[in-house]
Formats: sequence, C-alpha cells, structure tokens
Amino acid sequence: MNFLRGVMGGPSAGPQPSGAETIQKLCDRVASSTLLDDRRDAVRALKSLSKKYRLEVGIQAMEHLIHVLQTDRSDSEIIGYALDTLYNVISNDLEEEEQDDSEEENLPKQVDNLGSQFTEIFIKQQENVTLLLTLVEEFDFHVRWPGVKLLTSLLKQQGPQVQQIILVSPMGVSRLMDLLADSREVIRNDGVLLLQQLTKSNAAIQKIVAFENAFERLLDIITEEGNSDGGIVVEDCLLLLQNLLKNNNSNQNFFKEGSYIQRMKPWFEVGDDNCGWSAQKVTNLHLMLQLVRVLVSPTNPPGATSSCQKAMFHCGLLQQLCTILMATGVPADILTETINTVSEVIRGCQMNQDYFASVNAPSNPPRPAIVVLLMSMVNERQPFVLRCAVLYCFQCFLYKNQKGQGEIVSTLLPSTIDGSSVSAGQLLCGGLFSTDSLSNWCAAVALAHALQENPTLKEQLLRVQLATSIGNPPVSLLQQCTNILSQGDKIDRRGSKVQTRVGLLMLLCTWLSNCSIAVTHFLHNPANVPFLTGQIAENLGEEEQLVQGLCALLLGISIYYNDNSLENYRKEKLKQLIEKRIGRENFIEKLGFISKHELYSRAAQKPQPSFSSPDHMMFDHEFTKLVKELEGVISKAIYKSSEEDKKEEEVKKTLEQHDNIVTHYKKVIREQDQELEELKQRINTLTSQNEQLQATVTQQVSQIQQHKDQYNLLKVQLGKDTQHHNSHSDTFQMNGIQVEEVSKLKEELEEWKNKHELLQVQLREKDSMIEKLKSSQLEMGTTEQSSQTSKSGGLEHNSELQKELEMLRSQTQLQSAEISKLQMENQKLQVMNTAADPMSGGSGATAVNSSELEGRLQQEIRELKSEVKALSEEKESLKQHLDSSSSTVAILQDEKSKLQQEVAESKKEQDDLLVLLADQDQKLSALKIKLKDLGVPVEDEDDIESGDQADEDEDGDEEEQD
Repeated sequence: MNFLRGVMGGPSAGPQPSGAETIQKLCDRVASSTLLDDRRDAVRALKSLSKKYRLEVGIQAMEHLIHVLQTDRSDSEIIGYALDTLYNVISNDLEEEEQDDSEEENLPKQVDNLGSQFTEIFIKQQENVTLLLTLVEEFDFHVRWPGVKLLTSLLKQQGPQVQQIILVSPMGVSRLMDLLADSREVIRNDGVLLLQQLTKSNAAIQKIVAFENAFERLLDIITEEGNSDGGIVVEDCLLLLQNLLKNNNSNQNFFKEGSYIQRMKPWFEVGDDNCGWSAQKVTNLHLMLQLVRVLVSPTNPPGATSSCQKAMFHCGLLQQLCTILMATGVPADILTETINTVSEVIRGCQMNQDYFASVNAPSNPPRPAIVVLLMSMVNERQPFVLRCAVLYCFQCFLYKNQKGQGEIVSTLLPSTIDGSSVSAGQLLCGGLFSTDSLSNWCAAVALAHALQENPTLKEQLLRVQLATSIGNPPVSLLQQCTNILSQGDKIDRRGSKVQTRVGLLMLLCTWLSNCSIAVTHFLHNPANVPFLTGQIAENLGEEEQLVQGLCALLLGISIYYNDNSLENYRKEKLKQLIEKRIGRENFIEKLGFISKHELYSRAAQKPQPSFSSPDHMMFDHEFTKLVKELEGVISKAIYKSSEEDKKEEEVKKTLEQHDNIVTHYKKVIREQDQELEELKQRINTLTSQNEQLQATVTQQVSQIQQHKDQYNLLKVQLGKDTQHHNSHSDTFQMNGIQVEEVSKLKEELEEWKNKHELLQVQLREKDSMIEKLKSSQLEMGTTEQSSQTSKSGGLEHNSELQKELEMLRSQTQLQSAEISKLQMENQKLQVMNTAADPMSGGSGATAVNSSELEGRLQQEIRELKSEVKALSEEKESLKQHLDSSSSTVAILQDEKSKLQQEVAESKKEQDDLLVLLADQDQKLSALKIKLKDLGVPVEDEDDIESGDQADEDEDGDEEEQD
C-alpha cells in the first residue's frame, strides 16, 4: 500500500517518478501481486491515469488488463475497473483537458489513430470480443455498464470487423438484445446506442435483431418515453429503427406483417396549439416522418411499398399526416417533411390518392388541400424547399392516377371552369405565365405530369383557350406557350430566364410526344418551326446549349410523331429543312447536349426534386425517362429515307390490321370464357339441386324401411295371438276371444289403410319430382356441359325411381297376401262360431251376438275385397308409370349423345381458332422484328391492351364528367 500511495502522489522524500515509470510499476504490480486487493488497487490506479496517459497505459497495460478480465471474473470491482480503463484507452470521447495550441491542432487526428490502433490490437484475438460478450451478460451494474460502453467504442472504431466476430459468436446478438429489457435506464439507453453501431450497414445482423423482437421493445420504449414529446432516448430508438428498416426488404415486410405500422399513428397526434415546440420534439417528429418514408420509399419493391401504403390508410396514419399538413403553427421544416411523407404514402396508390383528393383545408369556404398546396408552390414568397416539396406532392398525386389527371385538366376546359373559386388548373396557368421563373418551371412540370402517358388528355388540353388581354381574341394554351417561348428574352423575369424556357420546352415535349394531333396543332403555327431551327443553328454559350438541345428534341418529336396531315410540314420536308439549315450531324450533337448535362444526371437519380438552389432546378425525373426513350429513335428517324418511311408506314398498317384480328379473337375468347363461367355456375346449381333430391329420396327410403319393420312386428304379434286363441277350448271364452280378434283386425285394417294412403302420397311426390326433372332437363338442353350434367343426374334419378317402384310393387303384394290371410282367419272364426252355437244351450243372448258378429265380419270381408281390388288397380297404374319413365330415359339418352357430338364439334372449332391465332402471332413477331430493325419502337401486346383499357377508362371518366 505504501507503494500505491507513492504512485498516487503521496508525500515522498525522493524524486517523483515519471508517468511512464509509474504505469510500468502498476503493470508489474497487476502481473505479480498474489493478493486480490493489491491487484484491484493497481488497476484502479491505472484507470485514474488512463485519460492523461492514454498512450502509455494502452501500450503497457492492455495485455495485463485483458488477463485480469480472464482470471479475476469472480471480483466484479476489479473487472469494472479494468473495463473502464480499456474504454478510456480505446474510446475517442475524451474529456476536455487543458492543452497547448499546438497540441489542440494535432489532437483530433492523433486521437482517431490511437483509438483505431488500440481497437485493432484488442480484436486481433477474437476471444477478447467473446469474453466481452460474456461479461455484458453479467447483471452487476459495475460490470455490465462499462462492458456495454467498451463494446460500443470497439464498434465505432472497427465496425465491420467487430460485427463479423459478434455474428459468428454463439448467441452473440441475442445476448446484446437482452440489454433492451434491463430495468436500469442507463444500461438500456446505452444498449440502444450499442445496437445502433452494431446494425450499421449489416443486413444479416439487422435481420437477427429484428427477429429477436426488437421492433416490439423499441416501440414500447418510445411509448413509455412519451412518443414525440420524449427526450433523446426516443431519438436514439428512432435512429435504430431506421438502421433496421432502411434498404432491408425482409425487415420491412416483417414490420408490416407484425402490425407495427398501426402503432406509429399515435406519434403524429398533435393538438390545436402547435406553438413553442422544443428542439427535441422537432427532431423526434422529423425522424418519425423519415421512418414512414423508409417504408414507402420509391426505391423499395413495388409490391412491398403498395402493401405498406394500404396499411397506412386502413390504420388512419395517412389521415393523421393530412391533419398535420393542414394544421396551423407547425414548424416549417416539419411541414416540409410532412408534405414529402404524404407524397410518398400516396404515390402510385389509387386508394390513397382518392382520399388525398377529398381532403379539405380548414378555411372558409373550405378549399381542397391540393389547391392550397399549389398556392404555396406558385407563391414566390414561400421557402424554396417548401415549394419543391409541394411540387413533389403534386407529382406523386398524379403518378399512375389517370382519374386525378382528368380532374386537373377538366378544371381548365371551357365547359367546367367555375369562376366562383380558384381551381388547380387556374393556379397552374397563373404560375406558368407569371414573371417568376421558378413559378414558371414548377407550373410547367406540374402540368406535364397531368399529361404523362395520357394521350386523351393531351388532345383535350388543345381545347383550352386563354384570354390574354381585353379586346383581343383568346388564344390556345399551346399557342400561348410557344409565344412566351419565342419572346422569352424580351420579358423581365425574376430569376433565370433559361429556367423558364427549359420548363416550357419540357412541357411541350411531353405534350407532343405520342400525340399526332398535338404535333399537327403545333406545326400549324408557321412561326414555330423557323424559331426552333433558328435556336438550334445558332452558336450560343453554355447556358443556352441546354435550350438548344431541348429545341432539337421538340423538333425531333414533331418529325417522329408526324402523321403527314400538313403538306408543308411532312416528315420528308422537315428532314430536308434540318439538312439545309442545321445539318444532321450538328442536329444530333445538339440533341446530345441534354443527356450530357450534369443537372440531367442528378435529376435521373430519384423522383424527388431535391436541388441545392433554385438555379439548379432544370430537369424533372420523369422527363429524363422521356429523353432516354426518344433520343435514340429520333436520331434514327433523322437519317431515314422517304422509302424507308413508306415501308415503315406499310408495316405499321399491317401491324394494325393484325392487331385488329388479334383483338377480335381475344374478344371471342373472352366471350367464350364468360359463357363457360355461366355454364359452370349452372352446373353447380344443378349439382346442388341433385344432391337435395338424393337426400329426399334417401329419407323416403328410410321411411319405407321403417314401415316394413312395423308391418313385420305386427305380423309376428298376430301369429302369437292366433296360437293363443286356438289353445282355448271353452266356448264362452272362444266367443269372447272372437270379439277381441275382430276389434284387433279392425285396428290393423285402419293402420293398413293409413299406410296405404301414405304410400299413395309418396308416389304422387315421386311423380311430381320426375316431372320437375323432365322440365329442368328440357330447359338446360341449350348448353353443352350443363345439359350433360343434368342428363346424367336425370338418369340416376330415373334408376332410383325404378327401384322405388319395384319396392312399392313388392309392398303391395305383401299387403295383398296379408289381406288374404286376414280373410282366411275371418273364415276360421266363422266356423268356430257356428260350432259354438249347439253348445250354447239355446242362449238367446249368445245367438243375437253371433248373428251380429257374422254381419260385421261379412261387411268387413266385402270392404277388404274392395281394397284389394283398388290395390290391384294402383299396381297397374304404377306399371304404366314405370313404362313412361323408361321411355323418358331412352329419350334423354338420345339427347345426351347428340349434345356430346355437338361438344366435339365445338372443341374442333376452338382448336382451329387457336391454330389461326398461333399463325397470327408468328406473323406479328416477324413484322415486329422488321420494325425494330428499321428503328421503329414497337409496343408489346400487353402494353397495347393496357393502353386500350386505359383509353376506355378515360372515355368513361369523360362521360361521367359531362
């Protein structure tokens, strides 16, 4: 201990040792001391010196400290000191200390080198990292907390190497996930920081962390801390969630499937009073909005993005974001990020786009949110980033949304203009012709997106008329755009004049592409072509080269999509004009200025318009796709001769004819498919009816069997009663028994009558069922498959009915035999009665009873005979009914054979149609190859069909609007 007091600065008579010597002595003490207390004191001393003498402690003591971690794990205090010392050596987060000016200049670089070098030494033995993971599992605060900090520092210095060691370590990631469940907040919060470093740029670790229930734990922490009102812990959790989800499709899908999107809705609940937001709340909400954008980013797979967009709508998250969008008092940067977030949530999702179109701003009178946002976009007083965000929102609203495009264009058409309120179309026209160049560019790009891939709306927009000034006739929107383009230098504008001209040229190129009628209207103005050729032929500065390239593109579109309806501006004449005034090579060179421009490359990277300054706002992302598509075909079209153009036109006509034939056969096949579906439905209906009838027949058979069992039981009982009566010889008793027998016979006759009536009712039901089957079979004779099914069902029913008729016959015969037996028994009773008369001793009462009994028996015998006769008549009618059923079966079998023959003939016709279709497809493919060789873009059949469907949808929308 005296040694330690000397080291720590206690009084000493001799000279004070230097720092390096002290550290060396402490290291020797750690290595050689046998007492744990001595080693602990030495490590504590090293910890106190490690910040000031970082290099010396790192070089001399690291090996000894690692040895302490391996051998003294039973003492948590010395382990804590050792971990703290290693953290001070490796970490670059040094406390501020007094330094000379020269030292302060060299400190950052020196610190970075030291931390990286010491980390490399520590992880050179992978067992050191594994040992550290084991120590982090310890619950003792003095071990776990410094272990977490040390591991975080290692990941900061040598992230990929440490990540790989942890990944291959058994249960390495799972051990670290337990930190999030620690009840001590300081360890939990540092555990979040550790996982941030661990998950950076490593998809494998990100997946493991996600499947270790990280989403559930992090969202719980955010909720406990108060969502957006929470502190820096919420910020750390959000950063970790971004690491787990960004560019990781597997984790994004797991997040959606786990219903975690629904738990994000409370983050965006804001009150009416939005003044005085803290800086931390703004940061938290900004990160929350970015997390939503990660899930619906345009760079994600389309299917994953679409499913997340739908989930956000169904859980109310989109509605909550729109509430923030329309709220007052929201900070500008949060409002801008909210607009960008809403943009990507609705992009390409029809359901979300329809909802956004219905959102109104809380104004008096209420205005659509789209109109309010467009007001901000064309207002030059608004911040630049906010105007860019609104433009992106408008683009996303119109992306793959033909319904929304039609609504925007309809606000410009003469028949739908409403003068009582400002519409989106009026705002776009106002921005297009204002004196602010940025408003010109934004309005032009927004209007171009309203026409994107929609030839119908391009034609409708030609009807738009503008009143330029009082007393002058109105001019078309197309004419006004070309007028401003040609007079651009003469108008005083705020901002770049090139920006206005670029915006108008992008609008015109989008408008004229793939729309021959718009090209004809453009060429109809005699001033347009000379203006374009003059702009292309001039030798201008670098700023104007971009305008020259766009003018060349517009002239090329006018040639490529020209239908030769104007004699003076046919394709061949325009090519000759280019050859004389510009030169083909010069024209192609000017056309290439667009794709070679730096701003073009930036715009082509992502859909969101993000520019550092308004001067860099030149190209739109969707327009870069159009340039890429048309640049090559225009270059080929310029060099084509008139003969090649004629051949191309002939090939196009042939293709159109073949397309018409294919469309016709596709329509025939669709109709046949519909008929097949209808037949299948009818077959299913008949099958269910057949099953019901079979169930009814089965029930009736069981009832008949029950009647048979009852009859046999009665028969047995009657035989026993007869034997009992014969055993008695007393005449008085015999007469009494005869009376009882007669009453029993009467009861049995009544039962048999009731059973007979029931059988008759069942027989009539069978007859009605047979008649229904016959009528249904006749009705179903027009269709092939359903008729075959119904006939097979009818035959089965007829066979079952025949079986039931046979059973009824046998039952009738049994009833006849039973009646004959009853008659014989009646006769026996009469004989026994006559034999009992002499023995009666002249009893008057007995004679009267016997005579009455004889009369009753004779009357019952007569009734039984009449019933037997009626049963025999019914038997004959059943035979006739069976014969008629047999004839019906024969007729149905004949119809079945005819229908089978018709089915075979229809199959043969269908095979012939398929062969013809295959021949047509081969011809089409050959013609398309020829067209491609000639340089003509050819659309696939699916694209053509989808285009036709889109046209049909647009026509339907127009009719509804009218």
